[in-house]
Amino acid sequence: MNDKVRRLPSRGRIRFDIRKDSVALADAAAAEAKEVLGAAIEATGAATFVATGGSTPGPIYDRLSQADLPWDKVTITLSDERWVDPASPDSNARMVRERLLQGPAAAARFLPLKGDAATPEEDANAAAGWLAALPRPIDLVFLGMGDDGHIASLFPHSPALAQGLDDETAALCIAVPCGGDRAPPQPRLTLTLPLLKSARHIVLLFAGRRKFDVLEAALAADDPYLYPVRALFGAPAGVHVLCAS
Repeated sequence: MNDKVRRLPSRGRIRFDIRKDSVALADAAAAEAKEVLGAAIEATGAATFVATGGSTPGPIYDRLSQADLPWDKVTITLSDERWVDPASPDSNARMVRERLLQGPAAAARFLPLKGDAATPEEDANAAAGWLAALPRPIDLVFLGMGDDGHIASLFPHSPALAQGLDDETAALCIAVPCGGDRAPPQPRLTLTLPLLKSARHIVLLFAGRRKFDVLEAALAADDPYLYPVRALFGAPAGVHVLCAS
C-alpha cells in the first residue's frame, strides 16, 4: 500500500499516513487528537471536536477517553447521525457515549445532533442553531469514508448532496432522506461540507485496501458528486489521511 500511495498525484494539501494495522492506526489517531485538542485549549481556553461514527473510531475513542486533558473545556459533537433512538445500536451518539465519554473524558460537553423533534428537518434546524453559537473554526474533525466515497452523510446521488456540498450554503446541518436505491436506509442528519472544511485540523480515517482504492478513484475522477470525499480536499487547512492496510 505504501508504494501505491507514493504513485498518487499530489492534489491540494493531502498528507498520507499509512499505519501497519488498525491498532497502530488507533494509537496514532488518539495521540493526534490529544495533541490538537490540548494545543487548542492552551491557545484559547477551549476546544471543539467533531467526532465520527462507524467501525474504525471505536478503538480510537477508547484510547482518547483516558487522555490527560482538561476535558471540561472540550465540546464534542458529531459529523453526522442516523435519525434513530439514541439507545439504538445504530446511533453514533450511543457509540460516542459508550466509547469516548468515559473515564476522564466524561467531563466533556457532548452535543448530539438528534434531539426530540418530530422530524429530521426540525432536528437539523435545531442543531444548526447551537452549531452557529460554537466558537469557530472547529479545532478538530474526524471523518470516515464509505465504500462509495461518502463522508459524514453526504452520499453520492442523495437528493441532499447538492446542498450539503454547496460552498455557498448557509446551512450548517441538514436532513438526509432515506429511500431509493442509493440513499441510506434510515434518515440522517449531517453537517455540511463548508462547516467541515473550515476546521483547523481534519483527519480522514479508514482501513483496508478497498477504501484506499476508493480514495484513489476519487482523486482521479475529480468529481465530488460521484465521490463526495473528493470535495473535502479543498479544505484550507488540508487533510491528514490516516489509514491502515
